[in-house]
Amino acid sequence: MRHLLLHILLTVVVLSTEAQTLSVGDTIAIISPSSATDSATINGGVRTLQSWGLHCIVAPHALDDYRGFAGKIDERLSDLIWALRSPQIRAIMCSRGGDGAVQLLCRLSPDTLRRYPKPIIGFSDVTALLSAQAAVGAQGIHGSMCHALNTYQGTDTVSQALRHMLMGNMPVYQLQPHALNQQGRAEGILVGGNMSVLHGLAGSDYDPLMLPDIILFLEDTSEGISKVDRMLHNIELRGLMSHVRGIIIGQFTKYKHPDGGFEDMNDMFHEYLQRYDIPVCYDFPVGHSHLRNFPLPIGRHATLIVSDEGTTLEF
Repeated sequence: MRHLLLHILLTVVVLSTEAQTLSVGDTIAIISPSSATDSATINGGVRTLQSWGLHCIVAPHALDDYRGFAGKIDERLSDLIWALRSPQIRAIMCSRGGDGAVQLLCRLSPDTLRRYPKPIIGFSDVTALLSAQAAVGAQGIHGSMCHALNTYQGTDTVSQALRHMLMGNMPVYQLQPHALNQQGRAEGILVGGNMSVLHGLAGSDYDPLMLPDIILFLEDTSEGISKVDRMLHNIELRGLMSHVRGIIIGQFTKYKHPDGGFEDMNDMFHEYLQRYDIPVCYDFPVGHSHLRNFPLPIGRHATLIVSDEGTTLEF
């Protein structure tokens, strides 16, 4: 069993053979299911993936631009289905987030994702696709996309963590204690991502909060405290907190503070989550800042342990 020591928030990575993994020489497809991007972003991502020993194929419509989206809905959907069905393609990386991934779900059968359980890699708006995979029992990776791989050229700690995860090495994340943490131990299927995108899936066939026994992680950017408060209470109103065994609060950035309200997003979460007898971890390094966006395997069984010594998340 291989071990890899990384010296920031990861402590050890152990070899896992349970999930579909990549090997040097395998093919990964680049698609753009959301907002339009540019050739420099995709080419930079391809260069980094190739430096990791992977062969890349760019989808036919990955560089299209239609009203700010990377092509019309049917064009973006055809790229996704092509990547899922092509036997030589082992994984799918999204070029960027933005807006528009949920449009594909309106025309995509759950059976397609269930029949072709290839890992989709991305975050932000791609939370829609990752959630859809988890809802049908498939696994994806909440992690960096072409923009970050182009910017950092794959040499930083977060990018290297993604590389190891793609190759089947699951991390054990260990964090220092946080003053607001709620102690406990939980096991369940890891789901989550961008909170506003998750909120948009509420009640659909692709809503991952409908799964029993989940560990939920949340992050967002440019969403005010009051709006996040409403989204949190929507989960409670729908009676779905009973499904949640543990919660991971990631990075909430660029948010608005209401007059006379909470001064900090974490304080708002703690005000309400302390009523639940479940472990809650704060300030987990996942979110819209690349160097605090370590990869997480969506749809995979996880164990969350929060104690006075800190937080451990393992898979």
